[in-house]
Amino acid sequence: MANTAHLVRRQSSRDLNPQRSLDRLELKEMRTRLVDKVENGTVSPLVTRSYGTTNIAFDDSSPNSNAILKPTVPTDLKGSVEGKAIFRPDSNEEERESWDSKLTFLLATVGYAVGLGNVWRFPYLAQKNGGGVFLIPYFVMLAIEGIPIFYLELAIGQRLRKGAIGVWNQVSPYLGGIGISSAVVSFNVALYYNTIIAWCLFYFVQSFQSKLPWSECPNRFLPNGTYYPEPECVTSTPTQYFWYRTTLQISEDINTPSTFNWKIALSLVIAWVLVYLCMIKGIANSTKIVYVTAIFPYVVLIIYFFRGITLHGCMDGIWHLFSPKWSKLADPVVWLEAGTQIFFSLGLAFGGLIAFSSYNPVNNNCYRDAITVSLTNCFTSMFAGVVVFSIIGFKATMSYEKCLEERNATLYAVFGHASIYLDPNNLPAERSRVSIPSSTEYAIMPELPECNLQKELDNTASGTGLAFIIFTEAINQFPAAQVWAILFFLMLFTLGIDSQFGTLEGVITSITDMKLFPNLPKQYVTGGLCCMCAVLAMSFAHGAGNYVFILFDSFSGNFPLLIIAFFECIAVAYVYGLKRFADDIELMTGSRPGLYWMICWKYISPCAMILILSASFVQIATEGGGYPAWVASKGITERHEWPTWCIYLILFLILISVIWIPLVAILRAFEIVLIDDTEKAWFPAKDLKEFHGIVEHSVTPAETLLFCIRDDGTEGLCCPTSTVEMEDEEDDDDK
Repeated sequence: MANTAHLVRRQSSRDLNPQRSLDRLELKEMRTRLVDKVENGTVSPLVTRSYGTTNIAFDDSSPNSNAILKPTVPTDLKGSVEGKAIFRPDSNEEERESWDSKLTFLLATVGYAVGLGNVWRFPYLAQKNGGGVFLIPYFVMLAIEGIPIFYLELAIGQRLRKGAIGVWNQVSPYLGGIGISSAVVSFNVALYYNTIIAWCLFYFVQSFQSKLPWSECPNRFLPNGTYYPEPECVTSTPTQYFWYRTTLQISEDINTPSTFNWKIALSLVIAWVLVYLCMIKGIANSTKIVYVTAIFPYVVLIIYFFRGITLHGCMDGIWHLFSPKWSKLADPVVWLEAGTQIFFSLGLAFGGLIAFSSYNPVNNNCYRDAITVSLTNCFTSMFAGVVVFSIIGFKATMSYEKCLEERNATLYAVFGHASIYLDPNNLPAERSRVSIPSSTEYAIMPELPECNLQKELDNTASGTGLAFIIFTEAINQFPAAQVWAILFFLMLFTLGIDSQFGTLEGVITSITDMKLFPNLPKQYVTGGLCCMCAVLAMSFAHGAGNYVFILFDSFSGNFPLLIIAFFECIAVAYVYGLKRFADDIELMTGSRPGLYWMICWKYISPCAMILILSASFVQIATEGGGYPAWVASKGITERHEWPTWCIYLILFLILISVIWIPLVAILRAFEIVLIDDTEKAWFPAKDLKEFHGIVEHSVTPAETLLFCIRDDGTEGLCCPTSTVEMEDEEDDDDK
């Protein structure tokens, strides 16, 4: 195993150190002259031009640097810990799209990580899996799986300055398939994810009507001019009827597509046009859009929070969400769902985080970014849970009190004023004879509705059911319901579209870095990709489209992403080398990652993903797979098994995503080059070392014991680290 890994490392080293061409060296020298120019003791306007890390908006955030720029310091010296806060290397970066400020990057990353799952999946999982107890496995999984992989992706993208395909191909040509798999998964997820945005647009437009169309049942008219409420709507609820019949025009099962849904088709086209218009200049340059899509959801959540805590019954809902059920800690399913929620909520393994961080300066503090964004994502989930369940508590209380009114009205009709003597918690059996107090007469106990507040609170849903059925039903009870509906669906739209940016950016950056269309500008690549997705998305715009959506949502991302993230940890810890990776992070941030993060990358995180993946397979094998099909006659959904062709489609979606990992390695072993990307990643190691004042790291006994790192920098059970190679890179920067 060690010999094989050593061969992989040697091949990786060759690809990381290609010979620079003469024109690139000349360009480097010209840029150095531009950046280091000083006039009258102040920084020249030429200095502030955005050449990646020379961007003035990016003050160095490392703990070893000063925060104030001192113009009196001689600018013929490179940045140092006692000099300027702006890092200006002698070897300037090649032209690459870059963020215009640190705040833009953070907002884009928060917008990418914080999505619809924070609003409509976390509250449901917390309520279902023990309330407040669910937070224990949730934060444990965040610590051992979520933040470590988030940190890893930000660091490797910032270090190698490419999209997912370019990054993993530079780590080793045998591992380039990891990047292709990430791009394929991102494409599949972006394909169906935009359907949610289309639904939000449809509901958003419908919210401008003088009376919300889902507030009451429509009427069915007869030839004689009379009418009566739609029976299917009466059997279910107005919100369910509008969702399944008006919006989805749903069919009875996935095998009968029924009619083409032109309303949703038009919404899909508009959604893809909006995504293209927002990304036409590149996500790193779409500053104003990022500010709106990242901040607006928090504004709406805060508005809904203050509205929710003033509603009758809100505390019942909040207490129901967080009331602990300690026995749930022993249930392995709770831990499985906590790990799965953390993984997908942070958007790991899609390639979007790697693409975003590749636009950062090389001295950006990616560690601080990982902690900030991860915790923001998790606390957003909890805050959204409070908002959602305060409103669900109001809706449940209203339903419960309405049920009590109907029951009391029925009792009063049978028993008159004597109904007050019947114990509501110990009512006689239906159809039984009940003596009327203070009378010799008897009455037959009528059929009464079951009134149970706890049952109403338990009647929550996840995903689209929560957003488009339960939440809309609660909004119906609000005064000025149209305003609240507009705010809610606009919030869902912005939550969805900025996550869509990051997912699609992982695909576009990979295509650009692979130079599949070298002569096409990036905006044309983006336009072509959006057009292709818009055409393929028509498979969701018919009667069975929602069932196809459920299939994609359930299988196109979950298993492939876990497999990809597992191989990402293997690539960094066992191929790239932990010492080498830690050295790179120290050069970029000025501080070395602690042993905890290295243990997670090498041992804990891969094991956690294997356990989650295995438990998911066991769960499917024992419980089977299926989808909820709408039964019009009953006004409810019933579970149907996937037909044979759907099982083949599920296998195809999984295999088309992960097959690239072994395929690229096999082709490379036979010297068949699938990814021809040998351009060296720009990384001014010597400049960074001087800037942060870093001394050579000596291998500690703990590192030797835990990771088998030897004094010469080699690692046991994997491959040599990059002590010699890093010196070579420093020598290259001096040339």
